[in-house]
Amino acid sequence: MNHYKLLTPGPLTTTRTVKEEMLFDRCTWDQDYKQITQKIRAQLLQLAFASQQEYTTVLMQGSGTFAVESVMSTAISVKDKVLIVTNGAYGERIVKMAQYLGLNHLEYRVDYNQYPNEDELRKILDKDPQITHMVMVHCETTTGILNPLDMISRLSKEYGKTLIIDAMSSFGGIEINVSALGIDYLISSANKCIQGVPGFGFVIANIDKLSACKGNSHSLSLDLYDQWKEMDKEGKWRYTSPTHVVAAFSKAIDELVEEGGISARFARYQNNNRLLRERLEEIGFHTYISSEQQSPIISTFLFPNEKFSFADFYSYVKEKGYVIYPGKLTDADTFRIGNIGEIYEEDIHELCNIIEEYMGVVAK
Repeated sequence: MNHYKLLTPGPLTTTRTVKEEMLFDRCTWDQDYKQITQKIRAQLLQLAFASQQEYTTVLMQGSGTFAVESVMSTAISVKDKVLIVTNGAYGERIVKMAQYLGLNHLEYRVDYNQYPNEDELRKILDKDPQITHMVMVHCETTTGILNPLDMISRLSKEYGKTLIIDAMSSFGGIEINVSALGIDYLISSANKCIQGVPGFGFVIANIDKLSACKGNSHSLSLDLYDQWKEMDKEGKWRYTSPTHVVAAFSKAIDELVEEGGISARFARYQNNNRLLRERLEEIGFHTYISSEQQSPIISTFLFPNEKFSFADFYSYVKEKGYVIYPGKLTDADTFRIGNIGEIYEEDIHELCNIIEEYMGVVAK
């Protein structure tokens, strides 16, 4: 089997030491394993600048989407109405969740390469006092756009709305002060910027808000309130947890701290991203998102010409040791390259050399 590095927004390339944590089998009922769960929960609160008196961490089996749906199904009751802000496929997935769950909801949608407009949001909130919750994806990996978290936080406070933030692709790679921003539910996943492997998501939740959610969920396995209550009993998950993934994630958090914390990881990611965009611009690949809107997580590039074959390009790059991402856009032909995970400046240079080589081959 050929080994390659993942240049995707997660799953991503992990360290050898994180992988090695999965070589041991652990029992879900064992006290040592429950202590790992409690360690993770406490460390996530620290990374989010959230106090244990005000916030709690709940881990939830499954992909990040499972964790988002657990919040949507638990935090929003039949008496509530949620405003969902979208400018990409992952925001639209939350709308689909609301439809499946039968939630009273309203979508505010803007183009994939645009920020949500504060004045337009104010008009919606002024017009519809029934809205109780607001939801937004922080880093929309459809394009790599980094949405204005400060603005949406300020609006939610001003209008007294419960704020839910999908920080799937940003938490751990971009500093987010959950307490200062007044985020009530922040959602992320093990296999993103903390650089673990897929298998569970997590929710950093305001205790007062979560305490009021008993009985809201129409799903047994995704009931965030019940998961929290059980997990507070020494760290026991309600149902079988991904033990190997949990151990790997614990190691990944330790390695994040050793790297210098989120600020240091952000600097590495941002340097990777800047270098990637600058090098590819020289080769003839233009970005879909402006530099002012660009996250340090993933970039979207327009096809360089009408003859460009993404399938051939993808295969060529993969054979040379790197896997990239197709686009999800509906209005332009694009592909995406992530720069999170165990990826460094030398990897970006090597990738860009490969792409430059490919463009030279197809031009002949």
